[in-house]
Amino acid sequence: MAFDGGFLYKIVEELKGAIDCHIEKIYQPSKDELVFLLRKKGFAKRLLITVKSGSARIHFTENKYENPQVPPNFCMLLRKYLLSARLVNINQPALERIVELEFSATNELGDSVVLRLVCELIGNQSNVILVKENGIIADSLRHSDVETAKRLILPGAKYEYPESQEKMSPLEKSAEKICNEIEAQNGELSNNILKVVSGFSPLVCREIEYMTECAVQKGESPQNALKSGLGTVLEELKSGSHGVIIYKDGKPFEFSYIDINQYGEKFPKKHFRSFLELLDDFYTQRDNIARVQSAALDIKKLLNNLVGRTQKKLALRLTELKKCENRETFRIYGELLKANLYAIKSGSAFAEVVNYYDENMGRVKIPLNPALSPQKNADKYFKDYKKTYTAEQTLTKLTQEDREELVYFDSVLDSLSRCTTLSALSEIRAELAEAGYIKRISLPKKANQQKSEFKEYVSKEGYKILVGKNNIQNDIITTRLASKRDIWFHVKNIPGSHVVVLCDGNEVSEETLLQAALLAAKNSKAANSSQVPVDYTQIKNVKKPAKAKPGMVIYTTNKTVFVNPEEIDVL
Repeated sequence: MAFDGGFLYKIVEELKGAIDCHIEKIYQPSKDELVFLLRKKGFAKRLLITVKSGSARIHFTENKYENPQVPPNFCMLLRKYLLSARLVNINQPALERIVELEFSATNELGDSVVLRLVCELIGNQSNVILVKENGIIADSLRHSDVETAKRLILPGAKYEYPESQEKMSPLEKSAEKICNEIEAQNGELSNNILKVVSGFSPLVCREIEYMTECAVQKGESPQNALKSGLGTVLEELKSGSHGVIIYKDGKPFEFSYIDINQYGEKFPKKHFRSFLELLDDFYTQRDNIARVQSAALDIKKLLNNLVGRTQKKLALRLTELKKCENRETFRIYGELLKANLYAIKSGSAFAEVVNYYDENMGRVKIPLNPALSPQKNADKYFKDYKKTYTAEQTLTKLTQEDREELVYFDSVLDSLSRCTTLSALSEIRAELAEAGYIKRISLPKKANQQKSEFKEYVSKEGYKILVGKNNIQNDIITTRLASKRDIWFHVKNIPGSHVVVLCDGNEVSEETLLQAALLAAKNSKAANSSQVPVDYTQIKNVKKPAKAKPGMVIYTTNKTVFVNPEEIDVL
C-alpha cells in the first residue's frame, strides 16, 4: 500500500495548516466516509476521511459528495459533539497510520473540553473513533466484536492504540543504525527493510533496494550504497516537498513522497508540490475509472455476447459455403444428362456417360432418382446448381459482413478498454445505438451536449496531433477536422485509434512521425506489444466506404514504421 506512515507524515504536516479552523458542517456520504467543512478567516476546505478497505486515507478534497437525506447515527453524534468545535492540534503517533485530530469544544454544561477524533487508517481494520477527555470512547464508525476482538472499540470502553509492530522509527534513528539492523536480517533487501523500519511501504522499500543496486553497479560497496539510499529517503521524508503519481496504461498506479525510478521510463509520472492535492487527484482519478468500469460492464457483456453469436453464425455459414464448392459438378451432370437423354432408360439408378468436359473423355457415373424421368433428373441437377450458386453469392456476402462486424466489435471493445470518463462511455453507447445494437436512450439536452474531448498533443515542431478515443471521434478527426494534406496514422490490421498530424502538407520531421506512430500504437490493442507496425499516409489517400461502420476506412499509398510503445514515453 502506497499510503504508508511516511506519506501520512507528509499529509499531517500539511493538514496542520487547518489548525484554528472551526467545524461548520459534518456529513457522512456513505458508511465508510466522513466529510468536515473546516473554516477560518481566508481558509475554507472540505476534509475527507474514508476507511474504505484499500483506500483508507485523510485529505482535503475538491469533490462534492452526495449526502443521504437522513444522517447516520455516527454523523449525528459527531454533530452533537463537534459542530462549531475548533481544531487545536493534529498528531501522528510515531509513524503509525493513525491521525489524531484534537478539538476544543463546549459540552452541555458550557464547559470547555478537548475531544480527540482518532483516524486509524490501517487496511481493513480502519476506523474513526471519537474519544472524550477521560480517554473513554464516545462512539466509533465501526464497532469491534466483543468475543473475538483483541481490543474493545465500543462506546464506554477505554481507548487504546492498536498494537505496535516495534519497528525502528526513521525519524528517531540514524541511517547508520538502521542499516546495521537491516544487514543483520536474512532475506531480500526490500523485505528486510520492511521488517526493520516503521512507516515504509513495500514500494519505498523496493525503491531503496533499487537505489542500492544502482550504486553497487557504479562501484560502491553494498554497505555504503544501502546507507546512501536510505539516507536519501530519510532526507525526503523529513524535508522533501514533492510527491509523485505513477501511471500505468494511462491509469494512476502508485504514489509516493519520493521520486520512484524502479519502473524505468515505462510508466509516466506526474509531480506535485502538495501531498494533499496529490492524494485527492490520485483517488479522484481512480474512483472515476472504477465508476466508468462499473458503468461499462453492461456494454462489455453485450459486445461479448454479440461476438459469440457472430462467431457462431460465421462458422455455420462457412460450413454451408463449403458445401457450395461442388456446384459446377451439378451443372456438368445436368448438361451430360441432357446430351444423353436418348440413351438413358427410365427408372435407372445411375447413368454412365462420356464426360466431354474431361480432356481425357473419361466416363462418369451420374446418380439418378429412379422415380424421376431422365429429363427431370437433368432439370433437378440444373435446379441444384442454380440454388447453390445463389447460396454461394448470399453466403459470401454474409460471411464478409460477419467478419466486418467482428472487426467492428473488436474496435469498440478496444475503445472501451481505454475509456476513462463517463462522457466517453456515453459516446460509445451513442455509437452502438446509432448502429442499432442497443436501444437509444433519450437524454436531457444538457447531457447530450457533454462530449468527451479528443486527446491532443503538440510535437516539438508545434504541429497539433489529434487522437480519437472511440470510433465516432475517429470518424470526426479523419473525415471532418483533417485536411487532405494532413498525415493519418493507424496500427496495421489491429483495432486502435486514428491519429492525425495537422500539418497541412508541410514537411514533418522523422521525430514527429515517430511520435504520432507511438501514439497510434499506445492507443491500440497492441499497446503492450513490441515492434508494432503503424501505417501512415496523407488524408487524401484515406476513404470511408459507403455504409461502412463507424471508424472503418480504407487507405492506399501508405508507408509503415515499427515502434515499441512500451519502451518510449510520448505523453
